Order: sequence, then structure tokens, then C-alpha cells
Amino acid sequence: MGLQRLNSLTIPLVSIVFGLLAGAIIMLLFGYNPVEGYLALWEGAFGDKYFTGETIRLITPYIFSGLAVAFAFRTGLLNIGVEGQVFMGWLASVWVGTAFQLPTIIHLPLAILAAAIAGGLWGFIPGYLKARFEVHEVIVTIMMNYIALYVTNAIIRTYLAEAGGESTDNVAQSASLKTNWLSEFMGYSNVHWGILIALFGALVIWYLVERTTLGFEQRAVGFNRYASKYAGMNVKKNIIFSMVISGGLAGLAGAMEGLGTFGYMALHSGFTNIGFDGIAIALLGGNTAIGVVFAAGLFGMLKNGALNMQVGAGVPPELVDIVTALIIFFVAAGFMIILLKERIIGFFNKDKKQSKNQKEGK
Repeated sequence: MGLQRLNSLTIPLVSIVFGLLAGAIIMLLFGYNPVEGYLALWEGAFGDKYFTGETIRLITPYIFSGLAVAFAFRTGLLNIGVEGQVFMGWLASVWVGTAFQLPTIIHLPLAILAAAIAGGLWGFIPGYLKARFEVHEVIVTIMMNYIALYVTNAIIRTYLAEAGGESTDNVAQSASLKTNWLSEFMGYSNVHWGILIALFGALVIWYLVERTTLGFEQRAVGFNRYASKYAGMNVKKNIIFSMVISGGLAGLAGAMEGLGTFGYMALHSGFTNIGFDGIAIALLGGNTAIGVVFAAGLFGMLKNGALNMQVGAGVPPELVDIVTALIIFFVAAGFMIILLKERIIGFFNKDKKQSKNQKEGK
């Protein structure tokens, strides 16, 4: 019953507080001043226009990767392959952005759409294997992350980069999410219009999941696929569709990097971690669209602000990763928070009851 009473907002908020407190204790144990450390973190995230712009820039792909993982979670699937889908979306958007010369009103939407389609197709494969052959999506998506990494590198090296080069050309201005005046306004940071697209994407996913028949079916299959099948729903179609939508959202995260932050795609020796961080963001956001937006904001702040902790307070930025991990730990261990809350409420109720009995002479 305690789980039902607990507001879904309580656990993430309490987890953040506990995570920050635990991080402060760790800083003290290592001889650092936690107050100075957190002030430096805040300064690095929102200290001036440049830092604020960079934080917003970092939040943008996090929103999409968090939405991708959260949508799959809500439909009973665990999409670990967001990282690979990010690569595919990034590559597709850059290819469209460099291969065509079109008016902005056509070119930019086309590049973004290409990223969503590429990510969706990459998500279709594990979805089909899951629906058709009951192949576990976690295994498939993990392996497909590596396939995407090496496939995109091979395509860039073979077809998109000049001989001996390691990156594609820059996307045409008509396909870019950047504008000079916005960058200048935000202290010449790399902020771009993708943040508005990400917020709009979160609104669309919220509406899709909470207000449409398709969203209801997706959630029903996630709760109990056998009962959904008995009710006449096409479970296999919903599984495939869920992975396609999730992959499409991840592809859009790649488009934010390809059309916004970098404007090109280079060879990668490893993962970007945008997709893997999306798992933590979805978990912290309670697998809801609105929650993901706030969780992405927190992650963007921590990641960007951490860069200033060493300069401002001498604290190694790795400690921020520890704080982030602790926050996720407390979210995952939400039962402990529920138990603690009930113990505290029970203690005060017991105290009030004893006082009342004493007044009544019992």
C-alpha cells in the first residue's frame, strides 16, 4: 500500500538529495570542500551565458535518448541499443545534410526525418527478432551497438570522408540547427535549436503514450502481453512498433549531434555514452516524458558543471560520476526510501498517540 501512496515524484527527488549528500560526504572523506565543489559545479553549469548554452546543448540529445529508453520501458522492452541507434541517426542526418542542396524548409526536416528513419530501422531488427523468434532484445541490442559503431566508421572512411580523412564534410547551412545570433546571444556556445525539437518530441511522446489508443495498447502489452493477446491486441505488431519508435527517438538524438552540436560526423573509437546515459535518465525520470525532461536537465547540469569542479574547487570531475551513480542507486533502491518514510511517519504518529493518551489520562 505504501507504494500506492507514494507520489511518483518523491523517490527521484529524495534520491537526488541523498545522492548529493552522499557525494558531499565522499568529498569530505577525500579532503575536498563539498560546498566549494557544488558551487563550482553550479558555476560550471549556469555561471554565465556560455556555460548555460553548453548545458542546454548537452541536455538536448539526453532528452531524446531518455525518451527512447523510457518508451521501450513503458512497453515492457529494454532497449540497450540506443547508443547504436544514435550512431545510425547521426550518420543519416549528416549524409542528407551534405549530399543535397535544398531550401532550409525542406532540407532540415528531411535530414531530421532521415535520422528518425535510420534509428527506427535499426530498432526494427531487435523488435522483429523479439516478436518473431522470442530473441531477447537486450542481447541483440547490445551486439548491435558494436555493429553500428563499426558500420558507421566504415561508411565514413569509405564513402563520406576524403581519402585519408577521418570525418565527413560539414552539413549545409540549410540543414544546420545552428544560427549565429543564437550562439552569440549565448556567449558563443554551441547551443542550437534542437532543444525546442527535443521539448516538442517529449510533448508528442507524452500525448502518444497517455492519450491515444496506440499508447494504451503499447502500455497494455508492456504490463501483460498474454492478457493483451487475449483481449484481441496484436502483440507482435506492438513489440515491433515499440522498438521502431524507440529507435527513431534515439536516431533523433544522433541528429542533434550531427546537425547541431558538431555539424559533421567523425570516426569514433568508442561509444558516445549518450545512449547509455539515456538508461539512467529514463530511470530517474520514472519512464515518463515529463520526468525524462527534468532528469535530462539534471544530467546535463551535472555533466557540464563537473568540468568546472576541478578548476573551481580542485575536485576531480570523476566524483560527479560517483554522485550520479549514487542518485541512480537510490532511485533503484526506492523501497528503502519508502520504508524510511513509513518509519518516520509511524514514529511521529506513535508520538502523537502517546501524547493524546497522556492528556486523556489513559
